[in-house]
Amino acid sequence: MDQPVREFKRALGLLDSTMIVVGSMIGSGIFIVSADIARSVGSPGYLLLVWAVTGVMTVIGALSYGELAGMMPQAGGQYVYLREAYNPLVGFLYGWTFFLVIQTGTIAAVGVAFAKFTAVLIPWFGEQHVLFSVAGVTLTGSRLLAIVSILVLTAVNMRGVQEGKLVQNTFTFAKTAALLGLIVVAFLFGRNADAMRVNFGDLWSAAQASMQPDGTVSFMPLGGLALLGMFGAAMVGSLFSSDAWNNITFTAGEVVNPKRTIPLSLVMGTGLVITLYLLANVGYLMVLPLAGNPQATDAAGRGIQFAASDRVGTAAASAIFGDGAAVFMAVLIMISTFGCNNGLILAGARVTYAMARDGFFFRNVGTLNARSVPGVALIVQGIWASLLCLTGTYSNLLDYVMFAVLIFYVLTVAGIIILRRRRPDAERPYRAIGYPYVPVLYVVLALGICIDLLIFKPQYTWPGLGIVLLGIPVYLLWRRFVMAKVAEAK
Repeated sequence: MDQPVREFKRALGLLDSTMIVVGSMIGSGIFIVSADIARSVGSPGYLLLVWAVTGVMTVIGALSYGELAGMMPQAGGQYVYLREAYNPLVGFLYGWTFFLVIQTGTIAAVGVAFAKFTAVLIPWFGEQHVLFSVAGVTLTGSRLLAIVSILVLTAVNMRGVQEGKLVQNTFTFAKTAALLGLIVVAFLFGRNADAMRVNFGDLWSAAQASMQPDGTVSFMPLGGLALLGMFGAAMVGSLFSSDAWNNITFTAGEVVNPKRTIPLSLVMGTGLVITLYLLANVGYLMVLPLAGNPQATDAAGRGIQFAASDRVGTAAASAIFGDGAAVFMAVLIMISTFGCNNGLILAGARVTYAMARDGFFFRNVGTLNARSVPGVALIVQGIWASLLCLTGTYSNLLDYVMFAVLIFYVLTVAGIIILRRRRPDAERPYRAIGYPYVPVLYVVLALGICIDLLIFKPQYTWPGLGIVLLGIPVYLLWRRFVMAKVAEAK
């Protein structure tokens, strides 16, 4: 008996789509990465400028993706855009890297972040609680909870897109309100006159802060090319914290009126998050001095640069509310990371589904279950992300692929120009604002950061490029395998 033909259910409206954009972007990064940025550029003005440039790039990228989403409202999003603008190999290389590291590595990292902050409330889930270690694989309380959270969210999303969006909307509303509340409290009640005088009295004196083996800190004044180099390198953290905005494009097959809804949700979602991120950093600077002493015993003494475990959000809340703020921030970040992972899990499986439909993944992965969602793709994604949690290598892998992520963004935005020339008569319900200048600006900025990373962080960029290029022989072998199967069937 023939299997029933199943199709995606269009259940994601504009609010749901915007919540996927917002929820996938806001994880734990905004509460942490400002410490590393502050050490890299050593200036309140440049700290804010790093976030501002990141915001400009993110919104420009979203505006550009809107045109592609309107042209090709299909499940798979960026994978489809690259396939159509270039060729199946480029699409495969993105999908290969996406599944192997980008999405699953992010899911693993966010899951472990959720577990680590849970350990503030329940110490059993701490990374130091080792359950067993066999052949180099270590299971800790933190990794166990990360895996359980990933599998629970995978199971929820296998029940249908309605259940997935309910979790997404609930947690995104909660964490957005909490982050906004923290910003309001910092502006109204957390202002520290001494911190504000130091921070805003000298915005632009840049100096890189480095911890020495003896526990002291050295400062290297920055200017000219050295400042430009450190500025670009510092953007890795802010870009990662602002990433995943494109996840809504993966779910195009389930979006109501995707040609209108996806472009709007991209612009609204990225605009909201970037505004919150900038305000949060202004709030940090109003509460804490940027520079500090790692040996200090309180949050104000350590400053933003040397906040304990880089937890700037917790340090700011502690300066406002006292020691009890650690529990409040732990709960906030638990909500934030749990909701973030739901969006990543919901959207990510649609890419491997699309690849399987094109014959570039196992055939069963390209099927929908009785709930009209790619159940097998969700399971495969959940298993691989869980394995990355066990290995503990996910954070290194993410460092390696940030360069590759930028390259794929460049290729995708440049694809708008290619498709305008190749398919001038194609339906474009939404056209990229400021074409061609705005997309070209994005390409120039992103390529500049890529070059900067090649120079200043070669230990990460070249391995990341290697992961992408490793997909070429895999593609050739897989295509030969598929063609052999087709020949056998004939």
